[in-house]
Amino acid sequence: MMRTRSFFFAIVVILLVALAAYVSVAAADEQSGTWKMNSAKSKYSPGPAPKDLTVKIEADENHIKLNADGTNDDGTPLHVGYDAKFDGKDYPATGLPNADSVSAKRLKGGGIETQQKKGGQVLITITSVVSKDGKTRTSTWKGKDAQGRDVNNVVVFDKQ
Repeated sequence: MMRTRSFFFAIVVILLVALAAYVSVAAADEQSGTWKMNSAKSKYSPGPAPKDLTVKIEADENHIKLNADGTNDDGTPLHVGYDAKFDGKDYPATGLPNADSVSAKRLKGGGIETQQKKGGQVLITITSVVSKDGKTRTSTWKGKDAQGRDVNNVVVFDKQ
């Protein structure tokens, strides 16, 4: 009887440890972390590309917080920030040259779609995915810039 009870207790402990490990891995979102733009692999159309850009993301299954800092091509500082739920609703954004809000939603496979908006109207849609090895984040931008020109950017980031 004592041996059976000890065996049962050991199985329960192993299952609890496995569950705790699974929850901690599931909570760590692949989009989260610090990402630095790889200028050589990125393509901006129309340009110009920023001289440098570092994006810090905190994300989970329901929410994304993004802070981007860098230097514009003319040497001026660049800072963009927002905090949004993955519910498709508009949330305020700062530092965007032609938008005042963003909406965000999760895509199948873990990607994120963010829409930059001005007065509720979508100007740019950004689709961001992380590579299978977790080392590269690619953001594809489609829409219109402040001058009404087509935007077709592919921005590649390396995990820091």
